[in-house]
Amino acid sequence: MNINWTGLAVLALLTGCGAGQVRDAFPDPAKAYPAGGTYVNLDNLRQYAPGMNKRQIQQLLGTPQFNEGLWGVREWNYVFNFRRSVGAAPVQCQFQVQFDGNGIATGQAWKPASCAALLEPAPAPPPPAPPPPAVQAPLRISADALFAFDSAELSAAGRTRLDEVVRSLGSNAAQANLVVVGYTDRIGSDSYNQGLSQRRAESVRAYLVSQGVPAGAIRAEGRGSSDPLVDCADGARGQLVACLAPNRRVEIAGISG
Repeated sequence: MNINWTGLAVLALLTGCGAGQVRDAFPDPAKAYPAGGTYVNLDNLRQYAPGMNKRQIQQLLGTPQFNEGLWGVREWNYVFNFRRSVGAAPVQCQFQVQFDGNGIATGQAWKPASCAALLEPAPAPPPPAPPPPAVQAPLRISADALFAFDSAELSAAGRTRLDEVVRSLGSNAAQANLVVVGYTDRIGSDSYNQGLSQRRAESVRAYLVSQGVPAGAIRAEGRGSSDPLVDCADGARGQLVACLAPNRRVEIAGISG
């Protein structure tokens, strides 16, 4: 039997080369022209898709950058640069388009593969947080409209005014969550004013409960002469009492007036 030793030697050489070396599918980026690649228009790059012909791809991405011909070649290679944000260092990626024998794109590849994620549109910013609910101002009623001076007993006019409050609650009265706060002016001692403001707040609470507002839905507080709305200079008592009238009040939080 005659053995073709030369043929076997060539076959062994080719087999050895194939087993020991794997061809990188991408060219050396240092050989790109223009040097360093280009900054591609991302909107154009996103329009690329398999099925496009070479002329269409050239219009989107430009001429291939490694001396590939326009016709008769099965690969076009590019080096693209991307900036993740204004002023950031560019990220360099290699992009390859693969064609069939008719010059129609059949696929693409990235090096590194993670570069494909750069084409994903930036995530939409989260919707703005809803504004905090507006803090409802308390209903403010002059104590002089509810009580006689230096008294914690509701007047007839005061009961009528509180009837309006109950009507404003309507069907929500059963779910009410109210805080009744009484205030006095600064005439008198702090301890006396504290007690008077508490009694007035409790009188208002008791009347609202008598008109159908659940007792557990109303809390009464007295704050004496704290948090004045006006400041009046000392003078004749009658004038001072009149000047300080805005400070004598009852405020009901949790209801609109």
